Amino acid sequence: MLKKEYIFIYIACHDVVEARKIAGYCVSERMAASANIIPGMESFYWWDGTVNAETESVLILKTVSTRFKEIEEAVRKLHSYECPCICALPVSDGFADYLNWMNEITRR
Repeated sequence: MLKKEYIFIYIACHDVVEARKIAGYCVSERMAASANIIPGMESFYWWDGTVNAETESVLILKTVSTRFKEIEEAVRKLHSYECPCICALPVSDGFADYLNWMNEITRR
């Protein structure tokens, strides 16, 4: 059996409402096993030639790497940003029971 690659997908969202919409969809469709939302993140970034400062919410989806493209497509449809941050972070190790649960939930 091939070893699954587990990832956390970091997504910056406009606000908690948008993060909840994306999280709810991805978890209900079993693309992600779970999601965490961290409201009130302060962001500074370049866009259209100027530095912007905004309050955003962080969405972290927990899943397997084989579901990334599917999640990326869903996020791009549901997200309000023209160019949203959707980045996969590898999970190098973890509690085996939790990783097995993630695998079971996200199985097609």
